[in-house]
Amino acid sequence: MAAHDLAGMVDAEIAAGRLPGAVIVAAVRSKIVLRQAFGERSRVPSPTPAAPDTIYDVASLTKVMATAPAIQQLVEQNRIELDRPAADYWPAFGTNGKGEITIRHLLTHYAVLPPGIPTTGWVGSEGAMQVITSLKPLGAAGSRFLYSDVDFIVLGEVVRRVSGQPLDAYAARRIFQPLGMRDTGFRPSPELRGRIAPSDTVGGQLRWGEVQDPIAHRMGGVAGHAGVFSTADDLARFARAFLGGSDAGKILKPQSIGEMTRPQSPPGGASLRGLGWDIDSAYASFLAPHFSLRSFGHTGYTGTAIWIDPETQSFLIVLSNRLHPDSRGNVLPLLRKLADATGNMARAGQRLPVMTGIDALEASGFRQLQGRRVGLLTNRSARDGRGRRTADVLRSAPGVRMMALFSPEHGVDAVAEGQVSSGRDPATGLPVHSLYGETRRPTPEMLSGLDTLVIDLPDVGTRYYTYATTMAYAMEEAGRHRIQVMVLDRPNPIRADIVQGPVLDPDLVSFITYLPMPTRHGMTMGELARLYRGERNIDVRLQVVAMRRYERTQWFDQTGLGWVPPSPNLRRLEQAVLYPGVAMVEGANVSVGRGTDTPFEVMGAPWIDGVALARHLGARAVAGVRIDPVSFTPRESAFAGQSCQGVRFTITDRNKLDSSLLGLELIAALQQLHPDRFAIDRTIGLLGSRRSLEATKGGADPAAIAASWTADLEAYRLKRERYLMY
Repeated sequence: MAAHDLAGMVDAEIAAGRLPGAVIVAAVRSKIVLRQAFGERSRVPSPTPAAPDTIYDVASLTKVMATAPAIQQLVEQNRIELDRPAADYWPAFGTNGKGEITIRHLLTHYAVLPPGIPTTGWVGSEGAMQVITSLKPLGAAGSRFLYSDVDFIVLGEVVRRVSGQPLDAYAARRIFQPLGMRDTGFRPSPELRGRIAPSDTVGGQLRWGEVQDPIAHRMGGVAGHAGVFSTADDLARFARAFLGGSDAGKILKPQSIGEMTRPQSPPGGASLRGLGWDIDSAYASFLAPHFSLRSFGHTGYTGTAIWIDPETQSFLIVLSNRLHPDSRGNVLPLLRKLADATGNMARAGQRLPVMTGIDALEASGFRQLQGRRVGLLTNRSARDGRGRRTADVLRSAPGVRMMALFSPEHGVDAVAEGQVSSGRDPATGLPVHSLYGETRRPTPEMLSGLDTLVIDLPDVGTRYYTYATTMAYAMEEAGRHRIQVMVLDRPNPIRADIVQGPVLDPDLVSFITYLPMPTRHGMTMGELARLYRGERNIDVRLQVVAMRRYERTQWFDQTGLGWVPPSPNLRRLEQAVLYPGVAMVEGANVSVGRGTDTPFEVMGAPWIDGVALARHLGARAVAGVRIDPVSFTPRESAFAGQSCQGVRFTITDRNKLDSSLLGLELIAALQQLHPDRFAIDRTIGLLGSRRSLEATKGGADPAAIAASWTADLEAYRLKRERYLMY
């Protein structure tokens, strides 16, 4: 990965129409690897190219550039205490049940105040403050994370009252000027208009040099949550200060920077926030997973972001006006791609294993679960980097109140076949509620007494695997009972960058597949949880604990993690690689090797001519796999005790193998060679496409049928894009 690769990503997003232009600065291990302007600063009234010194409305970066550092400076001066009520500094704020909200609650977005205020019925800062004093909290302070612009409007007012200066004057004198940020501030001078990137159009008027945020705009352009304009170079100076550079001491003591950038949210709060800074919340999902656990940053609504990683002395700055001119832009895919590339460059040369969600949770000291009453949906293949079951790790975690385990198909030990009874886990002594027995959803009795349901389950990257549906059902029931869900993410073992196969017909959705998806869905379990919540509108508080050091292109054996069979017949990674294709025929009257030592590496039946089938498939030249005749006798499952003739699959190049095409080739070959014996109609449940089934029955070439999947796959990729984290 090099600078031109980063540049190519930006050019591609501009070409796709997601933003008019941008200025990017990326530093890796203290060295600037990219500083470049792309595209256009403005498209109306006339096209103007972006330049490195273009000034952008940074929106919510104001929170971490001005307001949070100002508060921390006043803390250093002993003029503010983080755990004192904000009403101590602004008495009128404490009315209507807000008296218990502390400065720390506001800085971490755990004040549980409304996200914003109406943009009519008041004028100016004084009018905004009057509205805020009349607000009532939406919950008890500290009880949950709720990102709120109101929090930082209040903090901006606290700065004004304690320092005796308006926030814009204070930030200019105490933050921007000491760091040499010459082009940074609120309400930019009209003389700078020629360098400012305009934003959206309101009432037919282009907003240009005026803050885009409607609340900040109505307040006169100065607010604690938005209003700052800046350049990428100025933000780079700011980032270096928070990396401990030579200018750091000009605004804050090293201890203060450390405090601001460590988790400061209440114990038990699922979203990790520093003092102003985001560390690991839903808002950071496009950036945080690509950097170390010590990293932190923030994003802005106008299309801006800053992410800083002290562990690798790296940072990424993205400034764009993605709202220009029609408010339709989307910078989030670009953020994820740039963060992934920058993080990979920072890790270059390191061969460290992937940190799964449970590893990340451990590294945070289980802060997100402190004091929580926890149920865990899991099985034995969910383990931390030291090989310990997640169930055992959480059982012994300090401050975590483990109440019960929940198990998917195959049970908590991942070895059972058929219905699984509830019971008790011998190692932890916890009750185990089976979700593959009398019920496939957690019942109210099972969920009684819980406030958090943690899900740590493996997936095999294939549409037809029940664990993901069990997760979705658990999310639905947890949401109905107002129980928070935390998904500890894990790798997709067969790569999360590959999407293949027919998309399931909507009316074929079942317990096997929760949503219409292609055979290889190309997502992790955490991403699937985000997809399910978004596409099915599941009303649940969901937090995905992201992996670190994970790349979508990795096969499982490249992650540094040990393979533990997620179910009885996926004993080796090679079997998981073949599973999307070979399992496609399993609904018919064939054996796929269950009850042998090589499940999904063989396929056959007593009525199949294995030699003829191998010869036919060999002539089809399916890339990435060798197919030979074989004879085997399953000990159980289909054709138990009977000699089966069929074929053996040997992977020769897993990167070239289209396993979904392999499955279709199998169906077509069996239909052609044994039309009177092969129960082709029974493949519909896993093939998932009636159109493809009918085409196969009509003798169409499998390659042509596979080509017909392209449009559906592209539509799925566009939908999937919104939920990706890596």
